[in-house]
Amino acid sequence: MNISDWLAHAASQLTASGCPDPQIDARWMAEDTLGMSRTELKFESDRAVPAEALARLEAMLARRCAGEPVQYILGSADFMGLKFQVAPGVLIPRQDTETLVEAALIALQSAGAAPAVLDLCTGSGCIGLSLASLAPHASVTLCDASREALEIAKKNMHALGVKADIRHGDLFAAVGKARFDLIASNPPYIPRGALSDLQREVQYEPRLALDGGPDGLDFYRRIAGEAGAHLNPGGSIYLEVGIGQAPAVLELLKAALPCLEAGTIKDLNGIERVVFAKI
Repeated sequence: MNISDWLAHAASQLTASGCPDPQIDARWMAEDTLGMSRTELKFESDRAVPAEALARLEAMLARRCAGEPVQYILGSADFMGLKFQVAPGVLIPRQDTETLVEAALIALQSAGAAPAVLDLCTGSGCIGLSLASLAPHASVTLCDASREALEIAKKNMHALGVKADIRHGDLFAAVGKARFDLIASNPPYIPRGALSDLQREVQYEPRLALDGGPDGLDFYRRIAGEAGAHLNPGGSIYLEVGIGQAPAVLELLKAALPCLEAGTIKDLNGIERVVFAKI
């Protein structure tokens, strides 16, 4: 079987299984297994797939057809132009979250010589480590309630060649009385009753990273209530939110913080994806 044949075969199988992006997922698995770029796959599509590689590809295809996210199968996900290791113990980084990172990067440009940054609910570390990589003047702290997630974040820190302080604990309890110039977080925000209705791929992701309580806002209430004690004067907070949650989260921040400025930022699909406040 050559590359072109396998890609067509995989796309057909994935389509039949209900995969939303069959051609893309097939290509990603082929690129990873064969060590080829997208361009190489295209121009060398008649190359025969070695038997050992074919066996690996078929095993990966079976897992993807069963619903397992392709990022867990490959063990990595691209985010902000960087590659992050991922596993079932962490949420898979998504393009929506890049909206938050891009806004935080802009804020850090005027945050002084060595701004202190806190990434709450860090998971894979994609937010905080992207900031550490793209804004190297910042001093970044990552925290999470999951030790498994922090082990993955630590691996990503070493792989990216950046430095961060890694803390274990429940939200701000992980950092004691420390204060920061910028707090960023993508906390759990799925309403508990909606968890069982999520697409099958999301069901593979850790419940701890998804469950936002009865109305999806539990973590925002806690973060808003405690953030003031951990922000330096002139500091800011950026929170990713789910669809339709921005107005409620914005009100929580306004009620809890002495905001000089507060608002929302839309993602590439025009959805209010980030809520921010500056004090």
